[in-house]
Amino acid sequence: MAMNPPIEQWTGRVAWLVGASSGIGRATAERLHAAGATVVLSARNAAALQAFAARHPGSIAAPLDVTDAAAVARVADELLQRHGRLDLVVYCAAHYRAMGVDDFDLADALQHLQVNYAGALHLLNAVLPALRAAGSGHLSLVASVAGYRGLPQALAYGPTKAALQHLADTLYLDLRPRGIGVSVINPGFVDTPLTARNGFRMPALLTPEEAARHIVDGWRRGHFEIHFPARFTLWLKLLNHFGHAGYFRAVRWATGS
Repeated sequence: MAMNPPIEQWTGRVAWLVGASSGIGRATAERLHAAGATVVLSARNAAALQAFAARHPGSIAAPLDVTDAAAVARVADELLQRHGRLDLVVYCAAHYRAMGVDDFDLADALQHLQVNYAGALHLLNAVLPALRAAGSGHLSLVASVAGYRGLPQALAYGPTKAALQHLADTLYLDLRPRGIGVSVINPGFVDTPLTARNGFRMPALLTPEEAARHIVDGWRRGHFEIHFPARFTLWLKLLNHFGHAGYFRAVRWATGS
């Protein structure tokens, strides 16, 4: 079911991906560039962004730290002055480390919060006035299936992704009647520098390129939630319908925790 205006044509569109120096963000930028979009990439790793721009003519490297609200606002202003509009804004910046109660680290938990959630708020603050004035465009937040419900070793990461899903719901209710599309992206396991730290088997593991294909296809179909791979995410969605006792038993059985 299309809940957003489908994006089928990318030629001439301006797409800003924040947190795109590697992994899902970079692969999605490559796919959009190949489809004809003017792609802007932001992240802290300026060298990686410049390397992408050198290999993808017409793309733009715009380094920033998402935890710096002033830097995000400055880049947004520069892009709007240069292009006059932003057709797609994607927040895919993320910080991740597996964490449970036995290795709780307050500083690292707060770093999850700053990058995964506060950074998204910084981006919203920077782009919402322009999107609302234009009455068009699309805003997309990369969350995770880890935000559906509590999971072992997701003490710091999971709650930030749950917050992004709640944020996306609210944004959709507010912005869709004004002509602005909103989507939330919930990947399963994707082979990225973040998940490479996991010391456990990751079922239904996808490449970043496969993830990017699912994401762009979701925008083409006008989906609100873009989740993948279905053979993994649908099982997690089914678990969401369990009561707490049943859910906790199923997760303990599946993870051996």
